[in-house]
Amino acid sequence: MLLWLSHLLAESITFFNVFSYLTFRAILAATTALMIALLIGPWMIAKLTRDQIGQVVRDYIPAAHQKKVGTPTMGGLLILVAVIVATLLWSDLSNRFVWIVIGVTVLFGLVGFWDDYLKLVKKNPKGLIARYKYFWQSIGGLAAALALWYGQVAGGYDALSAVAEELCVAAGLLCLRAAHLPDDRGHEQRGEPHRRA
Repeated sequence: MLLWLSHLLAESITFFNVFSYLTFRAILAATTALMIALLIGPWMIAKLTRDQIGQVVRDYIPAAHQKKVGTPTMGGLLILVAVIVATLLWSDLSNRFVWIVIGVTVLFGLVGFWDDYLKLVKKNPKGLIARYKYFWQSIGGLAAALALWYGQVAGGYDALSAVAEELCVAAGLLCLRAAHLPDDRGHEQRGEPHRRA
């Protein structure tokens, strides 16, 4: 957004041409994300603590880890907001790679949010079970790989297409692996569950 504004201003004030340099905008984006985190971080931590949104710890862990009970969690939300706002402000929004990265970041953030939601609101210390995490992360990786591959088809096959194909294969393998992960009780997801003695 600010890149577009700087292009408009550069037509009359040449100083604004400095915003066309990627390295300069990367520094500004990192600084912006840091400032957002510093500004809203203390407020968010105080609110999470006040609302008693804290870490739920499993019953069977060592006593040394019990001190984590009540530690404010959902810090990923702060990181997600800071990174996405900074990216939207300083990146070239006409670049499809920016949107692919934002999409994967948001999807992975939603997986983390759902995991925290189950721990905090539903009081389930295990959170989102592993096979669902693997599944949704694999879907995100597969979608990103397909987007990269599809964008390169029109321009011909190159190294990026090869990387995208490898990512598709890896995401497919992760989906298959997620289908065979044991559930929280150690039972296989497919077929008859193992019976306890």
